[in-house]
Amino acid sequence: MNALDFALACPKAELHLHIEGSLEPELAFALAQRNGIDFPFASVEALRAAYNFSDLQSFLDLYYACADVLRTEEDFHDLMLAYLRRAKADNVIHAEIFFDPQTHTARGIPFETVLRGLERGAATAQAQWGMSTRLILCFLRHLPEDECLACLDEAMPFIHRIHGFGLDSSEKGHPPSKFARLFERCRATGLPVVAHAGEEGPPAYIHEALDILKVDRIDHGVRAVEDAALIQRLATQHIALTVCPLSNVRLCIFQKMEQHTLPQLLAAGVRATINSDDPAYFGGYMGDNIRAVQAAFNWNVDTWYTLARNSLEASFVPAEQKTAWIAQLDACRAQA
Repeated sequence: MNALDFALACPKAELHLHIEGSLEPELAFALAQRNGIDFPFASVEALRAAYNFSDLQSFLDLYYACADVLRTEEDFHDLMLAYLRRAKADNVIHAEIFFDPQTHTARGIPFETVLRGLERGAATAQAQWGMSTRLILCFLRHLPEDECLACLDEAMPFIHRIHGFGLDSSEKGHPPSKFARLFERCRATGLPVVAHAGEEGPPAYIHEALDILKVDRIDHGVRAVEDAALIQRLATQHIALTVCPLSNVRLCIFQKMEQHTLPQLLAAGVRATINSDDPAYFGGYMGDNIRAVQAAFNWNVDTWYTLARNSLEASFVPAEQKTAWIAQLDACRAQA
C-alpha cells in the first residue's frame, strides 16, 4: 500500500467541518424547489461558477445566501446525511461538526428544528454505517457579543444535546477577545470550546484564543509559523490545529498548495490535522484534501499515520474510545 492509498484508507476523524458548508448545489436546488423558494441562481452550473472567492468575506456572502434554502427539520436531516455519506467514503469514522444556529434563527427557523434535523441525520448515519459524531455550536463573530450571548441562552435548554462551542465567521476586525464573556459562560457548562484563529487573522489571535477564551483546540492556525514562541507553545502543550488545506488555497491564504505551512507545523511537532471546512465551496471533502496535499508534498506513510492519529487524539471523545480507534489505525498501518 503506497502512502496515498494508506492516507485514504486509514480510519480518521474530521474535526473542522461546517455542516452548512457541505450544501452542494444539487441539494441546494432540490431544497429550494421543495420549499418553494425563488433561488437567485438559474442553474447548478451558474451557482458553481459563483464559487470564485477573493477572500473569506466573498465566500461568506454566498454561503449565507445559499443557507436560506434550509428551512425544515427534513432539510437539516438531508444535509447532515449527505455530508456523512461522503465522509464515510473517505473512511472518516468520527466527525465533530460545526453548526451555526444564528444563521437560521435570524431567518425565523426555530433552534430546535435545526438541532433535531441534524441529530436525525447523524442517527441515521450511525445506524447505517456505525459513524460517530459530535455537534459543536458555533457563534458568528461578525455579530455583537450580546447577540451571541442571546444565542447561548437559546441553546441552554438543549445543552445536553450539544458537545461543544466554537467561534467562526470572518476574523478580520473581530479578535477572540471580543467574546471573553461569552466563552466564560460556555466554559462554565463543562463542554469543550474551540475557535477559528490565525487564518486571515494574525498569530496574536491564536494567543488570544488560548489565553482569553481558553480554547481546547485552534481551528485553522496556519499563521502560527510567523511566531516562533507560539509554535513552541502549541507543540509543548499538545494543542491541536484543525487545518483545512483546500479551503486555505481557495480563500487565497496561500496562492498554491506548495506554499502551505503544514510541513513547518508538522516538523515543529505541532498536532496538526487535515479537514475539509466547507467542502461544497472549497473543492472537496477529506479525500480531496488528502490527494491535494499528497500531490504537493509527497509524504510517506509515517506522516499520514501521524496526521490520522493526531485527528483521533484531538477528538472530544472518552479516552477508551480513542484507544480503540488508534488500535484500528495501527492495524491499518501494519498492512501498509
